[in-house]
Amino acid sequence: MEFAEVVARRRMVRRYLDEPVDEAFLRRALTHATRAPSAGYTQGWSFLVLRTRVDVDRFWTATTPEVEEPRSGVTKPPNPWLDGMRSAPVVIVVLASETAYRTRYSESDKQGAGRRSAEMPWWQIDAAMASLLILQTATDEGLGACFFGVPVASVEELRGAFGIPEDFDPIGAITLGHPAPTAPSGSPTRRTRRPLSEVAHDGSWGTRFGEPL
Repeated sequence: MEFAEVVARRRMVRRYLDEPVDEAFLRRALTHATRAPSAGYTQGWSFLVLRTRVDVDRFWTATTPEVEEPRSGVTKPPNPWLDGMRSAPVVIVVLASETAYRTRYSESDKQGAGRRSAEMPWWQIDAAMASLLILQTATDEGLGACFFGVPVASVEELRGAFGIPEDFDPIGAITLGHPAPTAPSGSPTRRTRRPLSEVAHDGSWGTRFGEPL
């Protein structure tokens, strides 16, 4: 697939088929993620790959425990969105170490840059860029993916479930799998994509990119 097509076709997929994901694809996606830009070449990211049903279910139990309906007494995911997301055969938890970046910017070749590092959460930015490369690799492969956040209240339970060290924080998680045929959903069905003329300013704010100066 041409790069421009990968960019145009990438979308968040929220429901998946019951089909396994090839390990070679996972290796390729994670390798691409490690090619993301990294402040100070710190590379303070880590990726927790969950690809067995037991591990994936353990992730969902730790982060979004099921609730019991008052009338029926039946336990189920809190909402239909989670019901679809839980169908993914693979979840990758994207983690980053703030400590790694602060340590890196205290080293001799980064003297003077430490304060700027403290003011900008590079660990989050770098992990986000690595995540996008995973999403784009999935699109190129014809697979579906969705990046989403981990509730702050669930972080400690997630740490305990998978032995995540204290100096690594979950920046988000990515579901991966073969997309199920579903109607478009989510925010893109309620909002339009902003045109380039609204977001790109040429030379000064308010001058639309490409307009005569």
